Amino acid sequence: MSKTEKNLEEAFTGESRAYQKYLIYAQKAADEYQDGVYKLFMALAASEAVHARRHLSYLKKIRGTWDNVQDAVESEAKEFETLYPRMISEAREEGEEGPEISFTHASEVEKGHHRLLGKALVEQEKFLVEEYFVCNACGHVVTREPPEYCQVCGAVRKAFHQVI
Repeated sequence: MSKTEKNLEEAFTGESRAYQKYLIYAQKAADEYQDGVYKLFMALAASEAVHARRHLSYLKKIRGTWDNVQDAVESEAKEFETLYPRMISEAREEGEEGPEISFTHASEVEKGHHRLLGKALVEQEKFLVEEYFVCNACGHVVTREPPEYCQVCGAVRKAFHQVI
């Protein structure tokens, strides 16, 4: 890998992290009724997303839809098969209950992502538009309508928001 490719990878990672962080900061500002700061963080997040998208495009990692779905299937599997089990184990060893729960929930949610993406891959020509709902507590994704309680973390129906 060339220095430029390494730099693009590093820049993509940094911009992606900044995007997520600014979305989280925006939500906190909204929770505290700081509308001006909320809008600023949302604008900054959108800007960071542009940077990340451009860096990834130069890495030639944005392919056709079905290649992208296959890549996502593989990435999700790696997360719940190797990444999160290690993290769960290490958090348990260190007595870090909160992070252990967070990693456990994320691992379970990644399995759901893997299933949904796998379904899309199998049903390429007939994959239908669905309504998706995401649990704000753990990230679990469901279709059609939110359940009474989240099957991953137990959050109530109200914790789910519809993806538009």
